[in-house]
Amino acid sequence: MGKVELQPSLKGDLIELRPIREEDFDELFECAADPKIWEQHPQKDRYKLDVFEKFFQGAIDSKGGLVIIDCVTKKIIGSSRYYNWDAATKHITIGYTFLRREYWGGKFNRELKTLMITHAFQFADEVFFEIGVNNLRSRKAIEKIGAELAGSAELDQKPHVVYKIDPRHFRQALN
Repeated sequence: MGKVELQPSLKGDLIELRPIREEDFDELFECAADPKIWEQHPQKDRYKLDVFEKFFQGAIDSKGGLVIIDCVTKKIIGSSRYYNWDAATKHITIGYTFLRREYWGGKFNRELKTLMITHAFQFADEVFFEIGVNNLRSRKAIEKIGAELAGSAELDQKPHVVYKIDPRHFRQALN
């Protein structure tokens, strides 16, 4: 098992990830200011400045927040984070993910999840995802990469479903 690194710099063909920084706020808020991004999300008003400020500060404070950068334009197109690392069970959660709408449709999110999950399996045995119950887009996307429904949870005082994936199911889904 490798070293636990919750804010890695990762690079794929389409996107790169790096640790979130305070100076990313304006560019990231520009991405998040689209109400359509949040319409299936439990916190539907995250496009509002005061709500997004709390989300952003949570990403900074988590020490697991990442920004997603388009490899071609070098612009920030969203964010995600690792959280709830449990060294005893070797479980980690990936979530709080969003992308600009023009990056929806599969290949960017798939590469994002592939990069993050591959990295997590260097130190974790299972990866979990907490997704808003009504967020069908995100639920379908995570199922396509081999994650299975594992239960439910409350996150930010809102009901969520919990998916999990292990290395074997992840490899099978990628093939």
